[in-house]
Amino acid sequence: MRGATSAKWVAGAVIVAMAATACSTSSDSKSTGGKTGGNITVVLGEPQHGLVGQNTAESEGAEVLNALFTGLVQYDNKTNEPKLAVAESIETTDSKVWTIKIKDGYTFHNGEKVDAQSFVRAWNWGANQDNAAESLPFFDKIEGSEELAPGKDKKPTVKELKGLKVLDEKTFTVTLKAPFSQFKTMLGYNAFYPLPKAFEADPKKFGEAPIGNGAFQMDGAWEHNKQIKVKRFDAYPAEGRAKLEGVTFKIYDNLDTAYNDLRADNLQIVDKLPVSALASVAQEFGDRYLYKPESGVGYIGLPLATNPESFGKVEIRKAISMAIDREAITKTIFNGTRKPADDFISPIIPGYRKGALGEVGTYNPTKAKELYTQAGGIPGGKLEIGYNADGGHKEWIEAVGNQLKANLGLEVTAKPFTKFGDMLTDLGDKKYKGAFRMAWSMDYPAAENYLRPIFSKVAIDNGSNYGGYVSEEFEGLMNEADKTADADAAIKLYQKADDVIIKDLPYIPVFTYMSSSAYSKSVKNVEIDAQGRMDLAKVELN
Repeated sequence: MRGATSAKWVAGAVIVAMAATACSTSSDSKSTGGKTGGNITVVLGEPQHGLVGQNTAESEGAEVLNALFTGLVQYDNKTNEPKLAVAESIETTDSKVWTIKIKDGYTFHNGEKVDAQSFVRAWNWGANQDNAAESLPFFDKIEGSEELAPGKDKKPTVKELKGLKVLDEKTFTVTLKAPFSQFKTMLGYNAFYPLPKAFEADPKKFGEAPIGNGAFQMDGAWEHNKQIKVKRFDAYPAEGRAKLEGVTFKIYDNLDTAYNDLRADNLQIVDKLPVSALASVAQEFGDRYLYKPESGVGYIGLPLATNPESFGKVEIRKAISMAIDREAITKTIFNGTRKPADDFISPIIPGYRKGALGEVGTYNPTKAKELYTQAGGIPGGKLEIGYNADGGHKEWIEAVGNQLKANLGLEVTAKPFTKFGDMLTDLGDKKYKGAFRMAWSMDYPAAENYLRPIFSKVAIDNGSNYGGYVSEEFEGLMNEADKTADADAAIKLYQKADDVIIKDLPYIPVFTYMSSSAYSKSVKNVEIDAQGRMDLAKVELN
C-alpha cells in the first residue's frame, strides 16, 4: 500500500501544529476490563482521498480507516497471520468458490446492521471503473470483474459482480475466475471493508465523515490539514471495545515538529520518527521506543513510460542501482533503523529470498560507471528525484543524489513535494517525469501483494504502477501463480515473477523498513502492526 509520509504507498514512514487535546483519566471499569476513558493525540499526515476503504491506497488514510472499520479478517500483530474478525467463517473446497458467514454483534456507527450485503455493496462499488477507486485491481480476481471494469474508453455493462451472491442476511459467496489460495489472506485489506446503505446517498460526502463499523467512530467531520477526531463506539463488541474515550489524529507537515510535541507530551504516539531523532530516541524513550521489522520496502521509482529517454535502458537502471551504497544510507542516515533491501519482497513475507537482487543490489561503483557509460548515460547528465517533504525523506534522497554524482557523474536535484498526495497525483496524471521516492507496505501478508499492485498492467490506470512498467512475461507468471491452489507452489511462481522484476528493474529497492515509533509516559499498551498502523483500541492512559 502506498504510504503517505514514510512508506505504503508509505508517505513518510507518513503533517500545522495546533493545541493538543488534553489528556484526562477515568477509573470506570466497563465490560472491556481495566481503565477506560481519556483522550490522546497521535501523529498523522493528510490523507490523499476521502476516507473510504475502497479508495484508499496510502498509509495516512489507512491509519484512520483502521480505527473506524473492522474487516472480515485482521492480521495478528506478531505473526501477520489472518484471523477472523467480522467473519464467523471463510471456507472453500477448491480455492475458487468461497463461502463467507458474518458474525452477529457488529453494527455500523449509525445503527445499521453489518450483514452480507454490506460487503457486497462495498465490493461492487470498488470494482466499478466509473468510480475510479484506487482498489479496483483487487477485485479483478472475482468473476465478472471485466464487465464492471472493461477498460479505457469502455463503459461497464453491469452494475454488480457476477461472482458475488448473497445467500442470506449473514452469508454470501465469492466465485473467483480461477483458484487463488491467498484470497482469505487478502480480506483484511481496507479495500474489502464493508459499507452501510448510507454510503450510497453521497459517496463523496461520506468520505469526509465516514460511518464505519470499527472500535472508533467519527467525532465531527475531517478538518483538512488540521485534524481528524474519533471517539469510542460503545456498541462495538465487548472483547474489542476501545479503552480510550477519544483520539485526535493531528495532521503534521513536519515530523520534527511532531517529535518535539511528543517530547512535550502534546502528542502521545508518534509512529513515524524524523531522521533527526534516530540517534537518541532509544536512550531518551527506553522501552517506550518500539523497534521491529515492518513490511515496508523503500524504492527509487523510475517513470519508464513517461520518460523513456532517461530511463528506458535497463543498463541505465542497473547502473543507478549499483551506484547506491545501501549500507551507508541505512547506517549513516537512518542510524540502523532501516536495512539494505535485497529483494522486492519484504523479509517478513513468505516468499522473500535473502540476496535475491544479486549483482544489481550490490554496491559496485566501478561496474556501475561502466554500464552507465556503455549505455550512453542520461541525456544532459541531469537527474531529478522527487520526494514528499511531509515524510522525513530529504536526507536520504540527498544522500542518494550525492552518491550518483560521485559514482556516475550525474547532476542530481532533489525536488520536494509539499505532501505525499501531491506527488502521487502528479505521478498518476503523468505530469512528473523525474525519478521519485516511493515505498510499499503490505496490504495483506503475501508475496503477490508486492508485485501485482505495483508492476502489473492493470495497476497503471487503476493501482500503483506509477512507472508504467509492462512485461508480458511477468503477467503470465503472475496469472499462473494466481491459478495455483497450492500455496507453496504459488509462492515459487511469484518468486519467478519477482525474478522478472529484478531482471528489468523498473524500480530500485533501497531499504526495508523497521518500525520506529515512540510514545509518551501518559499511555501504555501501544502496539504498531506490520503495516505501520497503531492499534488504538488497545491503548490506555497510565
